[in-house]
Amino acid sequence: MPLAREAVELLVQAARAWYFEGNQHGLRDREWMALRFLGRANRFSRTPSALAGFIGATRATASQIVKTLEAKSFLVRKPSQEDKRSVVLHVTAQGEKCLNQHDPINHVLNAVNSLGTEECIRLRDSLREILNHLDAAHQRLDASICRDCMFLAERSPSTGKGRVTAEFMCRLYRAPVSLQETELLCTSFERTRDRPKIEENLDRAARVASQG
Repeated sequence: MPLAREAVELLVQAARAWYFEGNQHGLRDREWMALRFLGRANRFSRTPSALAGFIGATRATASQIVKTLEAKSFLVRKPSQEDKRSVVLHVTAQGEKCLNQHDPINHVLNAVNSLGTEECIRLRDSLREILNHLDAAHQRLDASICRDCMFLAERSPSTGKGRVTAEFMCRLYRAPVSLQETELLCTSFERTRDRPKIEENLDRAARVASQG
């Protein structure tokens, strides 16, 4: 069997581990997807319209999913600080607990984590390259991590006592972004290949933490 085909078939088998019919722990697959996304999205992307785009649903369907998650106390709406006419969706402590304990992808996360830091980094980078090719072929851009976005500008980086600290600015939203926020998903993401430094520092920190 050609190597590429074997790898793709293994990816398909892995995907079956978290897709399911019916519901698990009271949530359907798409509701889990929504809760998972909102738990990882930045403040610019935790909106009903951004959620609809990410899960590939209509606004009406996304609205119904939000209502379901609200009814289970996994989600709350709050006015946006940037635009008081808009709302931002926040995962509650109960929602975070549900994700930590019952998310169907947790056993996949544990399996990947068991590979070790170096293997995880290689797997992540390989999957990212695959997605880059798919996005280019289909002329689409999905949500991705803020640190890789062309709109992220570094304002005043500094390094001290072995810890990397920096402040950033989102040029699209004209808003400050913290180092922690650069790890979150954004649906306004535009890819750039000119930002290796942030990722390299975070990977280096992950390696040090795993060795400690």
